[in-house]
Amino acid sequence: MKEILAQIKQYKKDSILTPVFTALEVFMEMLLPFIMAKIIDDGIEKGNMTNVYIFGGVMVAAAMVSLLSGFLAGKYAASASSGFACNLREAIYRKVQTYSFSNIDKFSTAGLVTRMTTDVTNVQNAYQMIIRIAVRAPLMLICSMAMCFAVSGSMSTIFLAAIVLLGIVLGIIVKKTMKVFTEAFKKYDDLNASIQENVSAIRVVKAYVREDFEQKKFKKASGNLYKMFVKAESLIALNNPVMMFVIYSCIMLISWLGAKNVVAGTMTTGELSSVFTYVISAMMSLMMLSMIFVMISMSTASIRRISEILKETPDLHNGENPAKDMKDGSVDFNNVSFSYKHGSGKMVLNNIDLHIKSGETIGIIGSTGCGKTSLVNLISRLYDVDEGSVCVGGKDVRDYDMEYLRDQVSVVLQKNVLFSGTILDNLRWGNENATDAACIEACEAACADEFIERFPEKYETY
Repeated sequence: MKEILAQIKQYKKDSILTPVFTALEVFMEMLLPFIMAKIIDDGIEKGNMTNVYIFGGVMVAAAMVSLLSGFLAGKYAASASSGFACNLREAIYRKVQTYSFSNIDKFSTAGLVTRMTTDVTNVQNAYQMIIRIAVRAPLMLICSMAMCFAVSGSMSTIFLAAIVLLGIVLGIIVKKTMKVFTEAFKKYDDLNASIQENVSAIRVVKAYVREDFEQKKFKKASGNLYKMFVKAESLIALNNPVMMFVIYSCIMLISWLGAKNVVAGTMTTGELSSVFTYVISAMMSLMMLSMIFVMISMSTASIRRISEILKETPDLHNGENPAKDMKDGSVDFNNVSFSYKHGSGKMVLNNIDLHIKSGETIGIIGSTGCGKTSLVNLISRLYDVDEGSVCVGGKDVRDYDMEYLRDQVSVVLQKNVLFSGTILDNLRWGNENATDAACIEACEAACADEFIERFPEKYETY
């Protein structure tokens, strides 16, 4: 949680102002029924229009203050929660950039995407509710109870018993839904994985006419998510009927007892009217609290998943004094053994002893999956070896500064990837300071300039 809250940063002011204006809004709202009772008892029933105008003016002023406070609370809550989510996504993205391939393999691409989108959105919604609704609901409940007891202590016992009963029922509902939501968010990764596979391998799917199979696979993943959320929402739906039952029961009992007290002269009509208002306000605040607990239960799983990302320590890191000099391009594999999951014993490469002199051209031939790519990945230290050592220029790759090492090792990938931006933006991935002339020269050398020139925008084509 500490890592999550640290991302509030520049939105601390908005996060503080939101509950302040929310509290002011609640206090003004709680005054309205009290003022209304004064208008009825001291103005209308006594035929005193002066009191009606005075208390009416005070009521309008309180309502305007409440309205303005509510607007400002909503504005600052939106700013704080959206800014918090923005910082959180940026922190996750920055952290992922420090990961080694083994860290990414641990979480999977689909899992990382889900955490940065769905999980952050859940945390954003929960944070907005916490700084506003979680302040408003308890304050409204406490103020309603206090005002109700101030008006009529005997009538408030009904109200208090109803709150206890409602609190127990809502607590049971929230407890059950928390378990369901925790399981539901695990299904998001499966759904995103299915989408990612189909989008990235759409040519394979169509070439082998596997659309029906993939549709069934996606439908299954989507169906599992649907069932989990239907179950959770069905439990949450019990909130409303339980709430309505308790509210109307309270209204009926208060109407019956209140009418007797008004006839007996121990209670005024205005006081009875204000008690009704306070009872409904208190019940509504309990419903809001139940929804807050549900949202928090949803976000708890998301917070845990995001924390895993922010707490993860990259498997690869520089030593104390990393080298930034390389004498030549020789590559030596000294009895190298490597596995993608360290300690599993399932070696991808086993006792590789290979020595390539600087300037030599070597071809490595083998069947698919025999470890050719794994071998090459070790040269630029995309993974660390389990046993032995990989040396470039006579020095262990673990002794180099990783950025310097990867600048010295050129890689032409088997699978081409284009990033959003212009053709020039993509060309400059190899050298961000490359001039237009250097980029064009590289394309001419690769025989790519001919088709680029056919575009209307040429090298500025997006």
